[in-house]
Amino acid sequence: MPPHALLPLARPPAPDDGLCGGLGDEAEDAHGGFPTRAIARLRRSGLLSAPLPAALGGRGLCEPGRVDALRGLLTEIGRDDLAVGRLYEGHVNALALVLRYADEPGAWRLARDAAQGHLFGVWNTEPAEGGLVLDGAGGLHGSKSYASGAGFVTRPLVTARIADGRRLMLVMRLEPGARADLSAWRAHGMRASATGTVDFSGLGLRDGEVIGAPDDYGRQPFFFAGAWRFLAVQLGGIEAVIETHRAHLVATGRAEDPHQQARFGQAMVAAETSRLLVARAARIAAAEAGPPERVIAYVNLARAAVEQAGLDVIALAQRSIGLAGFLESHPLERLMRDLATYLRQPAPDFALAGMAAHALAAGEPLHALWPDPGLDEGAALPRVAEAVG
Repeated sequence: MPPHALLPLARPPAPDDGLCGGLGDEAEDAHGGFPTRAIARLRRSGLLSAPLPAALGGRGLCEPGRVDALRGLLTEIGRDDLAVGRLYEGHVNALALVLRYADEPGAWRLARDAAQGHLFGVWNTEPAEGGLVLDGAGGLHGSKSYASGAGFVTRPLVTARIADGRRLMLVMRLEPGARADLSAWRAHGMRASATGTVDFSGLGLRDGEVIGAPDDYGRQPFFFAGAWRFLAVQLGGIEAVIETHRAHLVATGRAEDPHQQARFGQAMVAAETSRLLVARAARIAAAEAGPPERVIAYVNLARAAVEQAGLDVIALAQRSIGLAGFLESHPLERLMRDLATYLRQPAPDFALAGMAAHALAAGEPLHALWPDPGLDEGAALPRVAEAVG
């Protein structure tokens, strides 16, 4: 093993664009940890209310026309710290659902909560037994599991089963630290996401806001196509691994090695491919043009590509950096733990197979399945014909 292989390496600097650089805090990478200072910085910068429209005191980041800005922000936060990115993506998701389905008075009340600094989240996963139920008297019984930000998210959007089996969305008002159990979250990565189980038994409609009608939560394409947001965060994690990969090669004098260059080049291809796919998926999802299943299929295409890219980028960095990257003192160690854990999203095979089935059954040529949003294909064709004629 060459002597330089175990040299400590400083963490690459965060982007200096004045928006949210420097969010991460290594001291909070612990079981039961939470990025308190990073969330406080997001709060001070106004980013907790930024998803809201200007009329509700925000910057309109959930509006279709601002999708590129939101995507860039999610990637930037994920690049700096994936645990913070996971929490902020959940916050944005919750507010997007509120804006889409809540009545006007409820939206105003929750917008005020966001402006006051409350952290929102979406908790829809349930234990095998004891899932959340809303009884006929308006009382809640049961829990949510794998709830990121448990004990710190004070405005979680949850789904509760009602008597006829449908699910109703509620945004609950919780006190910090209340009802959260983090004891089972002993994960390989994303330790600072404070993921746990939250018991809502004893609370009721009086403790929250009803959002929309039963089963609005799962309406398509918004439900599945919204996956583009976590893809944007994952892209940030991929970029952070590549930055660390590059910094190590430069610091150890191996940037001129052709084998290292080949591996780094493969990582760059994976990252740039992901960036382009996520950008297009975000625009297609925001436009909601065409059948819902077609919108979902493209987001699922991007999801499969980003997952593979993330795994490839980790493997390439590990091979280039070697044993040093597995030491806790090296920045790659946490980055690859967090990214590998965050890439494990539910039902990847279902998403990939669904996309493939849609493409196989489509009557159109494959190149015509997903035209760029906003592009008038009919107007473009004559110009192309003239150019080649």
